[in-house]
Amino acid sequence: MDVTPTSADVVVLTNQERRVLTRRAKAARCPHRDVLRARIVLAAADGAANAQIARDVGVCEDTARRWRHRFCARRLDGLKDRPRSGRPPSFTPVEVAEVKALACSRPADHGLPLTRWSVSELAAHATATGLVRPVSASTIGRWLAADAIKPWQHRSWIFPRDPDFATKAARVLDLYERTWQGRPLGPEEYVISADEKSQLQALRRRHPETPAAPGQPRRVEFEYRRGGTLASFAAYDVHHPG
Repeated sequence: MDVTPTSADVVVLTNQERRVLTRRAKAARCPHRDVLRARIVLAAADGAANAQIARDVGVCEDTARRWRHRFCARRLDGLKDRPRSGRPPSFTPVEVAEVKALACSRPADHGLPLTRWSVSELAAHATATGLVRPVSASTIGRWLAADAIKPWQHRSWIFPRDPDFATKAARVLDLYERTWQGRPLGPEEYVISADEKSQLQALRRRHPETPAAPGQPRRVEFEYRRGGTLASFAAYDVHHPG
């Protein structure tokens, strides 16, 4: 149970905590609740009062006060959601492990005309074969999301056929380590990586898009005008890409 928040909750961040919270507050794919909590704590650390934080972040004052207090009490761990009580799991650990083992196998091994599993196919096959009791795709999705097994992801690779690949690759790797022919590069020597992308179509929508609004997704007009093709050339210092 929380101790009642007070005005004595003064937020003083370490350098590491500020880096973590700043990265979290600016992350495009971070859950919205985590972004809000990070912004609240950062504002509190900068000396803002709870009322000002609430106005700037767009929350009520009690919310700003609560997350300020939780951070003061437990630091970064205090910004996590607490475990909630709920109904006990209806599937045994053995059943969960059986489904994960199925996800690691190939669908073709089970006579299915699939190249890889989806959570829907896993749920249907596991239920049809009696591997588990009827289970939803969303439940299996949660099991796999909490694990390192993600059958819907894949990574491509290619086998090098060039007999001189190792020699050529060694030169490139040496340059990334700022070494050439066994000699370290000097402070005025740079390694530049360059590439070209040709035949880019220059397109422009005929009408401006409509931004998203509450209950309304962003709308993009279907038709566009062609403006010919372009070629893009890029080069950067591999040791100072910024």
